[in-house]
Order: sequence, then C-alpha cells, then structure tokens
Amino acid sequence: MSGHLSTLTTAPPSDPLGGAWLAQAFQLPWPEDLPVVSRMGGRRATQVTGNGWLETWPEAARPSADVVSHLLFHLRHEVPHQGLLARLFEQIGPDVIQAWVDAEPTGQYARRAAFLYEWLTGQTLRVPAGLAGNYVDALDGTRRVVASTGRGQRVPRWRLVDNLPGTRHFCPLVVKTDAVRSAESLDVHQLVDGLMAEFGPDLLMRSAVWLTLRESRASFSIEGEGNQVSRVQRFADVMARRLGQGTVPLSADVLAELQQDILGRRTSLGRFGLRQSPVFVGETVRYQDIVHYVAPPAADVAAMLEGVRVFLDRTQGQPAVMRSAVVAFGFVYIHPLADGNGRVHRFLINDILRRDGVVPDTMILPVSSLIADDAQVRRRYDQVLDGVSRPLMSLVREHVDFARKPIVYPDGVSSNFCFSGDALARPLWRYPDLGPHVCFLADVLGQTLATKMREESRYLQLHARARAALKEIVEMPDAQADRVIRSLQQNEGALSNVLAREIPILAEPGVWAEVVEAVSAAWQGDADPS
Repeated sequence: MSGHLSTLTTAPPSDPLGGAWLAQAFQLPWPEDLPVVSRMGGRRATQVTGNGWLETWPEAARPSADVVSHLLFHLRHEVPHQGLLARLFEQIGPDVIQAWVDAEPTGQYARRAAFLYEWLTGQTLRVPAGLAGNYVDALDGTRRVVASTGRGQRVPRWRLVDNLPGTRHFCPLVVKTDAVRSAESLDVHQLVDGLMAEFGPDLLMRSAVWLTLRESRASFSIEGEGNQVSRVQRFADVMARRLGQGTVPLSADVLAELQQDILGRRTSLGRFGLRQSPVFVGETVRYQDIVHYVAPPAADVAAMLEGVRVFLDRTQGQPAVMRSAVVAFGFVYIHPLADGNGRVHRFLINDILRRDGVVPDTMILPVSSLIADDAQVRRRYDQVLDGVSRPLMSLVREHVDFARKPIVYPDGVSSNFCFSGDALARPLWRYPDLGPHVCFLADVLGQTLATKMREESRYLQLHARARAALKEIVEMPDAQADRVIRSLQQNEGALSNVLAREIPILAEPGVWAEVVEAVSAAWQGDADPS
C-alpha cells in the first residue's frame, strides 16, 4: 500500500472502479462491508476505512467501461466480495464469463472468474479448448482469511486451488485489517499460563465450578432470564461435561443431543435438532412485533452448518480467537434451533478455544459474565450483532409480514411470521463480514483473562487464606468457616446474634476479636496461610 493514510467511513464513491463500479452499474445493493473501495483521483493513495481500504487511482489506471474490465480490476486489485459477485452473476448470467474464459483460456483471472461463477451460482460453464496455465489460488490470502496451506482443494477443471474458507452455502468474510491482525495475535494460551503461574493450577481448578456457574448465569442474563436457577445449573453442567468433547456440535444429531441437554426434556418443542419453522429475533412493543433480524429459512440451515464445519476444517492451525468468533457468531446468525441458539452460541466460544488447545480442559472462560456485567461491553456486543442484522433488515424489511392465523410447524412451533425475501437476503446470510466479531471476541477474551479471572482468582485466593486463618483460631468445617467470613463481611466486623447462637465459642471473651483481626489481615493479603 502507498500514499496517504487516514480513517473514514466507506460510502459509494463518485467515479468508482472495480467492485464499486459493478455495484453502481448494475444497481446492486451497496455492500457496506466491501473491503476495498476504489475510485479515480489525482494521485495514487490508500486510506484506511472502518471495513478495509479506500484506494484512489490515477487516470492511467482507469479500466474500460464494461463488466469484464471492472471485474478483472476487482479480482486483481481488490478483495473479491462474495456477496457482491453472487448478485452480479445472478444479473449478468453465464454468457459474459463464458466469453471471457473462451477468449483467455490461459488467463489466471478469467479462470478465477469462471470458477467463482460456478462456485457462487451452482451453474456449470463450458471449459474452453486450450485451457492451461499454472495452478493459482482462487483467492489471494494477503488481505482476507482463506483456507490454511494444504487445506484447499485442487480444481483441475480451472487449474486453480479452491482455498475459500467454506462452502457456497456459508463462507464468511474476514478481512485482515490492522484491527483483525491485532485480534488474531492475542495469545490466549500465554495469558492462561500467566494465571497458572500467578495463582497455581490447583486454585484455578477449584475455581472452575464457580466460573462455570457464573458463565451459565450470565448467559441467561444476556437473554433476559437471569433468575432461572435450575436452568442455570443445567447449562453449567452441560458446559462442564461437553465442552471440547466428541465432535463439534454442528450436525443435526449432535446438535439435537446438545439442545436436549440444555433445555431438558420438559419443553414445548415437538422435536429436538434443526428447526423446521421460520424464526426472527425481535421484541414486542405494545403488542406490536418489532423484527431486528430474520434468520435463514429452515431448508437452508443444514447446508449452512456444513459450511461452518468446512470452515473449521479448512482453517486448522489459524488463530483460535478468529476461528472461535467465526463459528460462534456464524452459528447465531444461522439460528438453526427453535430454542437455545444463544446458549449454544456462547457454548461454542469456549468449545472451539478448548478444541484448539489454547484453554485447558479444566478451565471455562467466563465470556458471558463480562458481557452481562459490563454495560459498555454489552452495548458493543449488540453493536457487533447489528453490523450484520442492520444491513440485512434495511434490504428486506418490506418482505416481513405476520399472517392472521399461525401455522403449527413439525417441530412444534406455532408461528404467524411470514417472510418473502429469502433471495434478497441469501448473499448476506451466506457471506457475512465477521471481522468485527473477531475483534470483539479478542477484546472480551483479553479483558476476561487480564481482569475478570484475575479478580475472581484473587478473591478465591484471599478467601482460602481467610478460611485458613480463621481455623487456626477456631477449628470448624469449611462450610461453617465460610458462613463466619460471610457474616463478618456483611455485618462490618460485628458478631451477629444469630452467629453467636449457632457457634457459641465465638461469643467467649476475646475470641471474636481474634477472628476479626486474623480474617481481616488474611483478606488484605497480609497473612501467610502456611
């Protein structure tokens, strides 16, 4: 990159080139997540945008005013945008691409265009006589996440390597902006090792149950259901038993088992597993349904989940933070279950981190706890989700309706929700920009490990010291000692009448004063429990 660097918001430029020209010329919906926007200008320059880069080119670089020239520019100088190309190919049909590859059967960009046309549309072009050339990657991986080396598939038909990190039914866009590169560099394993060195593995293992309960409770709190004791306990048990175990819960059978574990047997659902009903995310205001996001139709769900699975397979060895974010947020946008999507979404964050070996089997990172407890983090969480839902709804809102009578679907869901915008929404469902989600998760994980878990571990460490100091004065079971410490803190050092009756020795002369002094010193970190 060269030229002046600054920060700005991407918008359709005047005198556009490449992808922006194609969007304008064919009146395609403007892709807000277009990674590279190119325009004509007085001199060559690169500017940093919220999504990627704004590239300015001198007049000598202007392509001819036709679809092939600007498509070539898009493939050569920009980051190919699958959603844009899917809409473009649907409009122009096969003839333009067929003519291009017929005219240039050895050209790498013509071959790339032909492959991408087939990949995105599911239609087949004719391979021209004389097709040749060295194998090339379908996508350049310098500016976006692609399949790991050796994980792509050779396509002899077009003499290239399919290195797309997914399938045509789900293939996320993760642009390698400076922010994403920084997020990917977060060394979760090193931060965990630091906690181990500071507090010891035994203490962290003892805190695992507490952290699991906190994470479970926070997950419900995010969904507005914080006071669900039995459900919280059940979800905590599921996380403790199933994180990182067996196969990743992306297939119909495994998801059905996980969903049943999370929800329990007493549910209104007619069946567990992939939903067979439409779903939207929204709220009811004065008896009026407000739709914030429409999920893909039930018929698309299985193929999209397979795309998530392929993403995991093809990106093996790449940063765990990135993989975890894509899988977890990809899942929530697909919304494959009739109930329990949010909990599985947050389950998957820890599940992938554990499978990738950056978090030990004994540890659960309380990511949901930070989101639930910190209003600023919660707002950012909502904003990140809005980054996909808002552009989608602006495009398809007029296709949302509610029938007068509900339909009972095979999974037991009764719904009057109607949606006729599947064709418009599919490019956004299939190829979401998840770079901001990677950045968000990295920030949350960093805060969780550097602050949240350190605070929790320090608390448990001091509590253990206080308990040991107390038992040096009065021998008692751990549960009773915890009761004394809690009462001391709640009553600001005074001996309550209830506690004095429960443990009479505490009321003997001088005993309570010794307890207060010892516990206070231990809690301040001044006592040596040894």
